[in-house]
Amino acid sequence: MLLLLLLLSSRVSGQRKDGSCVCQVDPDLWLFPAGSYSAALRQVQSCEVELSSRRLPQVQVLIKNVTERLKPHQYLHNRGLYTDLPLRLLGQQLSQLETDIGAIHSQFNNMDKLRTYVDRMKMWNTINMKTLKEKLRYVKNSAESCKSIPKDFRGKHTVCGLISNISDPVMTKVSPYGKTCTSGSWGKQAQMDSKGQGNSYWVQPLLNSHIWGNTLRLYQTYEDFMASTNHKDFTVAPSYTHANAIEGPSGVLHGEALYYHCSRSADVCRYDLNSNSVHRVTLPGIGVGFTNKFPYCYYDCRANSDVDVEADESGLWALYATVGNHGNLVVSRLVWDGEAETLNVTQTWETRLFKKAVSNAFMVCGVLYATRYVDEFQEEVFYAFDTATGKEDNSLALPLEKVAKGVASLSYNPTNRQIYMYNDGYLLAYQAHFQS
Repeated sequence: MLLLLLLLSSRVSGQRKDGSCVCQVDPDLWLFPAGSYSAALRQVQSCEVELSSRRLPQVQVLIKNVTERLKPHQYLHNRGLYTDLPLRLLGQQLSQLETDIGAIHSQFNNMDKLRTYVDRMKMWNTINMKTLKEKLRYVKNSAESCKSIPKDFRGKHTVCGLISNISDPVMTKVSPYGKTCTSGSWGKQAQMDSKGQGNSYWVQPLLNSHIWGNTLRLYQTYEDFMASTNHKDFTVAPSYTHANAIEGPSGVLHGEALYYHCSRSADVCRYDLNSNSVHRVTLPGIGVGFTNKFPYCYYDCRANSDVDVEADESGLWALYATVGNHGNLVVSRLVWDGEAETLNVTQTWETRLFKKAVSNAFMVCGVLYATRYVDEFQEEVFYAFDTATGKEDNSLALPLEKVAKGVASLSYNPTNRQIYMYNDGYLLAYQAHFQS
């Protein structure tokens, strides 16, 4: 019966023989695979042991870590503060971005034209700003020229005219402090109507590192000066480091006082010969140069020649440079108020002449003259700036002969129209001639 059931439950091929169907049947084919079942059972039992003892704890730890990491997000999700990443919207945005980039690339050829136009606009803006600044400078200079001008200033200015020629040295003398004292200033009393010191000559040496000084030597007559006798020494400050000490070759004797650059400051000092008192005024401007910031240079820089005090027919002047004027020369007019005993700045002009491109400068009839180095034995006046008109002239070529290379100071004297040079350790004087 079992064999019949096996034959009925499966298809077995046979052969006809003697009118009968003969089939070959392998009874082992339908026997239950006990051996295979036992092997499979052992393998399953082994897997269960391995899974429960090794893999399952690892999976549990992994699930625990993931659960802990998801807790903050689950909190935000429950509070409605966190939503799934809108991938579809992100895809749309990326597609739009791709479209925009394509449009930009399609217009890339126009970028060069646009850049050229922008550069041109920048250049136009720079030119316009420079032009505007220059116009403002001229307007400011014109306004300064019109205010606080003495009644006789314009008359004297027109009498002077511009310098047409400068003579060879009419006087040459070694400094009374010797040729080793290479920096300082000197000259004749510069006030037109001075009574007490009308014919006096003076020398102001810089004895400390050729930068600082605190003494003034005064001679009452030209003969005493030439013979280096009968002098009187004044001490303007108790030491070289004092705030009232002299810094740089900048002094001028005007009336009963010596005017000079106050040490380590943007101030001009006035030392009174009679009372030994010192008054000072701060020069106007943004970033006034001092302590060797804007010295006279051109060929060799003259140490700490930042502020230069000068005198002419109209009074006192301060020549210096500022950061606000890009290191260019600035001219300020100084006035001493005897009643109030104050030193004041009344007007200021700005030039376009870079101070470090100048070897020295001086004032004549309200006109600033600047010099440059030519060679060891010659300087040249090459520039003029008229404070009465605000105009400048850089076409001058007036030679100044010298006996040494360095020029510490240049100053003009209105009483005899001579120019005084402190030429290293030598004192030189020249006669100025003017256009008729």
